[in-house]
Amino acid sequence: MATFNAKLDEEREAYRAGEPAAVEAHLGAVLDASVYPVGFPHEHRIAFRPATGDVLVEIHLPHEAIVPTARGYRYVKNRDETIVLPRPEKERKEIYASVLAQVALRTVHEVLTSDPDRIVNGVILNGHVRTIDRATGQEVSPCLVTLSASREQFGKLRLSQVDPAQCLRGLNALVSPNPYDLEPIRPIVEFDLSKYRLMDSMDVVAGLDSRPVLVKLTPTEFEHLIRQLFEAIGMEAWNTQASKDEGVDAVAVSKDPVFNGECIIQAKRYSKLVGVESVQALAGVVEHKRAAKGVLITTSWFGRASHDFARQHGRLQLIEGPELKYLIKEHLGKDVIPGPVPPKRRPSR
Repeated sequence: MATFNAKLDEEREAYRAGEPAAVEAHLGAVLDASVYPVGFPHEHRIAFRPATGDVLVEIHLPHEAIVPTARGYRYVKNRDETIVLPRPEKERKEIYASVLAQVALRTVHEVLTSDPDRIVNGVILNGHVRTIDRATGQEVSPCLVTLSASREQFGKLRLSQVDPAQCLRGLNALVSPNPYDLEPIRPIVEFDLSKYRLMDSMDVVAGLDSRPVLVKLTPTEFEHLIRQLFEAIGMEAWNTQASKDEGVDAVAVSKDPVFNGECIIQAKRYSKLVGVESVQALAGVVEHKRAAKGVLITTSWFGRASHDFARQHGRLQLIEGPELKYLIKEHLGKDVIPGPVPPKRRPSR
């Protein structure tokens, strides 16, 4: 018993310190203990982001078949039989939409109320339905509900008094226009932080001289500078731990639903040509991580083969020294010197 209590105390302290694994384990246990009616799925994934205090929760929602097709039954005495009173399709759709909204709100409520130490600042929730695509026969999981709510915003709600669907609209949630027909929407944020080993952020911009030379930064300083650049552009970004993520230096995510989710960033503080093999390697990481985009940034330049490969791949973007200089000036207000200029190509004959 003493060993058990000591372990419990250790886990509690890790949770209060905001350690991702401890926070995720605690919230996972809370959602596991949540009781739902028979037929409701009970699956979820959780990722805590200590840099922002947000927790990303992905849940599986019930299928539309959870709404009974019968509104009731009637016994016909002279025929000695019971007939089904069908539920109108319009009513089934309204009930199903309400069920999805209730599950989403309940999940956010359970996460926030189970956090008395206020480690979590807000919840980003994606609700998916596991089903079969009738066109392909393949299993798919369309997203039907996605929302982002801060603790302060959600704390003002009186959930016992709200209309669930209207409450979601008030939270600026994105909801499928036809959830009964499983019409998907794009999640606000769709990524899994557990794929990456993140590290604490470093403020490099504040320490830059009036006109710094980027190639004189340490590799770590340069990677953090690139992360700060993406944050200044309007994205959420994190640096990954060195030598742990297949060359991934940072991960950036946009909350804009038009953006296709997760962006993998590699930052190369070079003073010479970046070979095409680096671009090809990034393409492999993008596929392996199932990211929406890969960005390779350098203080130097890329060759023609690299640009051709990136165009053919379609999800790669290459940023060379001059463009990086412009972006840092535009978004961070710093006039920098990226590095050596590429040698002039000889004119073809």
